Amino acid sequence: MLERQNSREPGTPNTAAARQAEVAFYLTGRCPGNELEPVAERGLRPALLARYRDLSSLRYDYPVVLVGNSDPEHCVRPLSGLIDQALAAVAHGADDRISQHVLRLERQLRVAAADGGSRPLSELWAETAATMGAGEDAELKDSLDKAWGAMPADGEVADCDDRLPERLAAHVWLAVQEDKARRLRREIARLVHRVSEILRADLARSEQGRSAEMLEASVGGLDAEAFDFGALSRVLVRTANRTTLTGDRRGRLERIIAALEAYDFDPAALRFDSCRTALEAWRDRFPVLTGVARAIAMAELEIAGDYREERHDVFFEDYGADGLSPDDLALFADGLVCVNAATMDAAEQAALMEILSAGLPMKVLVQTDDVLGETRPGTAPRGFGRSAPHFAHMALGLNDVYALQAAASHLPACKDRVADGMTYPGAALFSVFSGATESAADLPPYLVAAAAVDARAFPVFAFDPSAGDTWASRFSLDGNPQPDGDWPEHELAYEDRDRRRVTERLAFTYVDFAALDARYARHLARVPEARWDTEMVSVAEALARPPGSDPEPVPGIFMVDREDRLQKVLVDERLLREARRCREAWHALQEQGGIHNSHAERLLAEARASGTITVAEAGGIAGQDGADGRAVIVAGEPVSAAGEGAEPTAEIDVADTPDPGAELSEDDPYIETPRCTTCNECTQINDKMFAYNENRQAYIADPDAGTYAQLVEAAESCQVSIIHPGKPRNPDEPGLDALIERAEAFL
Repeated sequence: MLERQNSREPGTPNTAAARQAEVAFYLTGRCPGNELEPVAERGLRPALLARYRDLSSLRYDYPVVLVGNSDPEHCVRPLSGLIDQALAAVAHGADDRISQHVLRLERQLRVAAADGGSRPLSELWAETAATMGAGEDAELKDSLDKAWGAMPADGEVADCDDRLPERLAAHVWLAVQEDKARRLRREIARLVHRVSEILRADLARSEQGRSAEMLEASVGGLDAEAFDFGALSRVLVRTANRTTLTGDRRGRLERIIAALEAYDFDPAALRFDSCRTALEAWRDRFPVLTGVARAIAMAELEIAGDYREERHDVFFEDYGADGLSPDDLALFADGLVCVNAATMDAAEQAALMEILSAGLPMKVLVQTDDVLGETRPGTAPRGFGRSAPHFAHMALGLNDVYALQAAASHLPACKDRVADGMTYPGAALFSVFSGATESAADLPPYLVAAAAVDARAFPVFAFDPSAGDTWASRFSLDGNPQPDGDWPEHELAYEDRDRRRVTERLAFTYVDFAALDARYARHLARVPEARWDTEMVSVAEALARPPGSDPEPVPGIFMVDREDRLQKVLVDERLLREARRCREAWHALQEQGGIHNSHAERLLAEARASGTITVAEAGGIAGQDGADGRAVIVAGEPVSAAGEGAEPTAEIDVADTPDPGAELSEDDPYIETPRCTTCNECTQINDKMFAYNENRQAYIADPDAGTYAQLVEAAESCQVSIIHPGKPRNPDEPGLDALIERAEAFL
């Protein structure tokens, strides 16, 4: 249980000087006087991460076992999953002796794996068992031996560290390419055999094939003495079929066999650490692949007896001149390129884009170890904050490149998508954040990587061009926590001064993620406990306000020190601005994933403004096909995603709906309160302007308690478009022309 510091007396009244210091810090990032304290060297981390201080005590997806000689779908297995499978075969519940012994061993295996290295599970298991005393404890040895006997697989153990993305990608890639090489090897062997049969059959019909020497060689053994092969040859030659192969065809068949037999199946030669090197190797390799693909196509025609020299000679002369077809390329092993974003110069990035835009059969892993930029004073606004290259986003625009963006923490859960990308017949890009950030070195990479996903700093998404004909079938945001919200929310439990348990629901934001990085300490300031009575709003609440609004109260986050004591930490305006930029980028990604689609919302508003709308149309326009999962409220009646409980063709006249603003001036703002879905969007923007009635439905409590900009923002963010901002009440409010234009859709 987290503790709130209680070594001091309850907080003292907030002084004007202290309040001024907080506002000054928010605006400038400086701590004047002694009212606030820097967070550097305090070992603070976001409060929501307090429970993850010791990862070895938790059962999660790491370490993983890279299983050898396995199919791509099963070549990456979480250690915990393998152990559970073994225990299911030999143990009898969690309280069973074998289960207790093996789970103790599993914890020690996690500790051993965290030390790094590449070691087989069998070796690590035996060593850890010996360390636990299996040599002296007969029961322990028996338990561990039985469990190992039921272990379904062995392989290299890999923890979540800076080497993991490349190790995992290379392992899956090799499994896919070895499977592809086996299939091509079988196919080439079949073709060589069938083409060789044509040559052998022709030889058997020729005078050479019916010579005494050839006949004797074909019989062999002791029985050869019983025949007069010279006499037999003379008879057969007189009756030989003279329709042998032409010289041109014989030469063509021999060239086909030579080209097929010369192909090298070793995919290990196709692994590169540079896009430029891979591109040069491809240019050298392409003529070889063209020759083999040509030989395969010619062999199929020859075997079927369909080769026509007058037609096909010209065709095959220029075969591959304009590139090979996807079907041809799919026959051969794909290259693998593993690069680090930090070392990619302009030439390397250009080579990467050439690989992707040309659709070359290469799988490219771009590993990023740092998704946050420097925070040096004086940097340009766009030079602050996120620094991760957005190669996966750029790949989306090419439309035929498989793209996967994921943090290393999520790779085990995304292993099927990794396998899909490795088997995709074309170029594939894997953009992976390792979490091994030098400026967050006191935290395990797994935790940093997972925090980046939660904070929307490095969201998970996948684009598979082969998954269907529509964007919805190709693009997925699966893997992101609570994808329909701005930020994922989690419960935080702690004890207050009076030792009472307090539970709060906190959002994990971009600011929480940045707080993990030592470079960002200057943008945070600790509030002394004696001043905890001061007002502090959450970052999520502060971000709900429009930019440029009154900074009071100052936004902040909860953090914990090394003793897990709760701390209040304020955030400056520049870091909050960067968090807002991150949220906007996430909103754009949500739209691509079919969540809170602004086009759909606009169409719905236009349909309502026209006077009539059907329930089915409302559900369709709002995108209620499962992407968001929220109900649509039309004329006071909830409609589920499937339209349950309503007639899909029933028309509802919006004009017949009781209008809460009927007695108001047309210039006044109002909400269609009976249709409110209690989404909290408006109250998060301004809880003085917007409030809930006894039915938990929103109304405008005080239109003068906020700005027109907040009214417009609330109207735009409302899920069911029931907020009407009216006309501006303050003619001097900045940016009114743009705000009035935005508000027209809701008037």
